[in-house]
Amino acid sequence: MDYKKELNDLIKTVFQEGASDLHLSEGKRPTIRVSGLLLPLVKREVISKEAIIGILSELVIPEYRDFFIQNKELDFSYGTDSGERFRGNAFFQQGKISIALRLVPKKIRSFAELNLPDILKSFTEKQQGFFLVVGPVGHGKSTTLAAMIESINESRAEHIITIEDPIEYIYEPKKSIIDQREIKIDTKDFPTALKSMFREDVNVALIGEMRGTETISTAVTAAETGHLVFSTLHTNGAAQTISRIIDSFPANQQDQIRIQLAGSMTGIFSQRLVPRISGGLVPAYELLINNNAVSNLIRENRIHEINSVIETSSQEGMVDMNRCLAELVARGEITVENAYTYASDAKILERMM
Repeated sequence: MDYKKELNDLIKTVFQEGASDLHLSEGKRPTIRVSGLLLPLVKREVISKEAIIGILSELVIPEYRDFFIQNKELDFSYGTDSGERFRGNAFFQQGKISIALRLVPKKIRSFAELNLPDILKSFTEKQQGFFLVVGPVGHGKSTTLAAMIESINESRAEHIITIEDPIEYIYEPKKSIIDQREIKIDTKDFPTALKSMFREDVNVALIGEMRGTETISTAVTAAETGHLVFSTLHTNGAAQTISRIIDSFPANQQDQIRIQLAGSMTGIFSQRLVPRISGGLVPAYELLINNNAVSNLIRENRIHEINSVIETSSQEGMVDMNRCLAELVARGEITVENAYTYASDAKILERMM
């Protein structure tokens, strides 16, 4: 079998159907995800063991394939001949190989094109600080961060460095210098790359994901020392994000990280992609801005009070997830049922609607 042709045919189907993901598993038919729904490609044959190994060999270099066989899982990126990119993960399940591929659009879309609030631009205009985009897997965090980095790239001359595993969006330098480093290819790991950043005359850093206390600690220190740092966490909201960061440290270090976060964090943007009535997905979001009240709550370990601050600070630009969902329902963009599915508090949402 021509595995290159087979892979290209599957990728062609992804584009034809407007899919975001492609799932390939030994012993199953290929499956795509369209507008959040999984759709098996019933006209295609079940993938054999030989075929899945052949496709994997087209997706990664031999060294990566050997690494995968030894370590049982692998993050990677794949670029097509036409310049399209996919973020991939290969893994074993019940002794069989599976591959998940997510399409990374070639074009980096603007805040307006993504239906994101204009206030996000204000966080890209700062000279230093720590800004997080959070939410579950598959809800557009990387796309939002790409829009923020591109906004800086288009507006001012900075040295931007991205540290990713794997590299997703490819940036074309405009006003800024952009260096993109991929874990395992360009650097050993996140902590090593972050420590090197202090000697690379960097203004802006994008860290693909906060993994481990060493990465978090170094990122926060970078934000304190004149760098503008962006990153992600798989958390469900701003308050939970702050708690997760603090709780990841030993008890004797938690007071210190609280003080550092209170001083360096600029904001947290939490987002979900909700099915739109007219088709496709629309973002619902929460935005925490680190003002004096929030900073004091972090220092005093009163994280549980942050949600109340978000709910009552819309005049400062903060956005409450429940209110955002209620507004999407009022505009006829999403159903009431989906609003309740993504609500942080169903009773509060009910009062708003």
